Amino acid sequence: MSVVDASAPAAPSAPDPALEPGAPGVPQRRRPASTGAVVRRGIGSAILILATCLLGFAAWLAFFSKLHYDRAQHAAYDALRVGLAAGTAPVGPTQVVNPNENNSPSELVPLGTPVAVLSIPELGLRAVVLQGTTGSVLENGPGHLRDTQMPGQVGVSVIMGRRAAYGGPFSKLSTLNPGDSITVVTGQTVANYEVLDLRRGGDPSPPPPATGQSRLILVTADGAPFAPSGMLYVDADLTSKPQPAPPMVLSAADMSPSENAMGTETQAWLPIVLWGQLLLLVTLGLSLAWNVWGRWQTWLVAVPVLGYLVLSIADEVTRLLPNLT
Repeated sequence: MSVVDASAPAAPSAPDPALEPGAPGVPQRRRPASTGAVVRRGIGSAILILATCLLGFAAWLAFFSKLHYDRAQHAAYDALRVGLAAGTAPVGPTQVVNPNENNSPSELVPLGTPVAVLSIPELGLRAVVLQGTTGSVLENGPGHLRDTQMPGQVGVSVIMGRRAAYGGPFSKLSTLNPGDSITVVTGQTVANYEVLDLRRGGDPSPPPPATGQSRLILVTADGAPFAPSGMLYVDADLTSKPQPAPPMVLSAADMSPSENAMGTETQAWLPIVLWGQLLLLVTLGLSLAWNVWGRWQTWLVAVPVLGYLVLSIADEVTRLLPNLT
């Protein structure tokens, strides 16, 4: 019979392999990243997001802007159809604030208001024309230059449209030939035009229309898509009965430079800066989340958030491009 000495130290017990770090089922502690690793990861993420922004901008111009255009045209057609049926579609530079009230004051037709439907059978084109010619307006469809008469009215009417981006509604204007037909439906008339000829910058302009007659000028960019080298004009004379024109309340001096052919919207810089700041904050947040959540969990959140921010920035950047691009 052996006697155990109670004062002797107990022998250390062998570690349980099931509880060793790395064993299945044992939670692992994520090692905190060093400051240098966080900085390197942040720089890498910034470069990756910058490249994504450039790719997103190209994708927006080539593909997503067309979806934006189609959606805007559908909404504009619905709005114009209601206005034509109710007899409230604009037929001049101003419109009555409240048509149901007598002596209601008038105001300028807001930019982007649908005013006509342009059809060119030879091009397979049918588009809603909007009031105004800024880059933002031309994202949604061809625009009517506000200091010219409405189509079908006595005088000269100018409609501008994009060459390539946002559906490129005027991309095939260069294929028109003298004698081709153009139809414009407004709240006042159905105007039929016949193409006189095409001209580019530096070419002589045709003689002005005779007194009491109407002319339509379509304007777009000329040259390679997204790299315009000038402007293309299509002159067409009215073959149907011209309609009386209301007094003009706008002149060239009243127009914003962004409404002129090849004009840009410099005010787009403010939303670009704000979106850029938000993108920077999101980038920093995702860099920290990478260390807390892990790679795939972070990407699961990052893809939709970054996609929305990149496309929003791309939409604003296109406003810095010439409005006929």
